[in-house]
Amino acid sequence: MSEITLNTEQLKTLLKVAIVEILQEQKEVFTDLILETMEDIALAQAIKEGESTEIVSREAIFKILSQQS
Repeated sequence: MSEITLNTEQLKTLLKVAIVEILQEQKEVFTDLILETMEDIALAQAIKEGESTEIVSREAIFKILSQQS
């Protein structure tokens, strides 16, 4: 079996090409991954903001929701 030797620049180039090919071939997968990540970040931010607001009763929330229907 023959041995292949790569220097750092060649390895970087090969990795970049491979990543670009994967992104092009699997666009939907990466789009879904990015969207889920953005949703997780937004949810975490909403939770963080919610921790510093006043507590509201369940009844008050359902009253507001029923008025909007």
